[in-house]
Amino acid sequence: MQQVCRQPLARHMKGIGIIVGNYTVAVIDFETTGLSPGYGDRTIEVGVVLVDNNRVVDRFQSLMNPSMRVSAFIEEFTGITNLMLAAAPPVRDVMNSLALFIGRHPLVAHNASFDSRFLDAEYGRIPLTRENVFACSMLAARRLYPDAPDHRLETLVRYKGLKTDGVHHRALADAEMTAHLWIRMIDDIRSTFGLREVPFTLMQQLARVPRKRVPEFLLNRKSL
Repeated sequence: MQQVCRQPLARHMKGIGIIVGNYTVAVIDFETTGLSPGYGDRTIEVGVVLVDNNRVVDRFQSLMNPSMRVSAFIEEFTGITNLMLAAAPPVRDVMNSLALFIGRHPLVAHNASFDSRFLDAEYGRIPLTRENVFACSMLAARRLYPDAPDHRLETLVRYKGLKTDGVHHRALADAEMTAHLWIRMIDDIRSTFGLREVPFTLMQQLARVPRKRVPEFLLNRKSL
């Protein structure tokens, strides 16, 4: 089991700002036993990257024991074996540590509907209630980069020439790539559309704007 959580708790529990440079987001990724907690699937690994002032400032990662065996497909897909999970801490313990690490920070995930479902399901077992709001980097990227071959995380990393260690389908590695994508999207919005501030709420709204209206939407934000 590997777990990384370096900065003091007070650092993560501070209030949330609303503009770029004044707020922290927690970029999160889960590896799981399957596609849906509704079918009894559980989390087996979590990775979180904190981005503050558009820079990576901290990380958290842990395997977790779901009290069930994972399939050979998941072992092959993630590289996470049943032997590794047998030695990992229980899901409950990791989720409590995760909750302390992310505090009330806004959350970012690539395909946020997937990660939010698993987070809520595991919190519900403790029980905890999520107060954090989510933004989806995949939906935002579809609006900002319509010419990308597709909008899978690894494709966007190559398309934008982002930093990667070449590892995929491990939670911290995917959270790192998503964090670099998030940073690049904010930088591209600022440079292309002349926005000085890129609030978290703007990134949430962007995900719901029809693709053809994205330039108009962002240019109108400049005049506000």
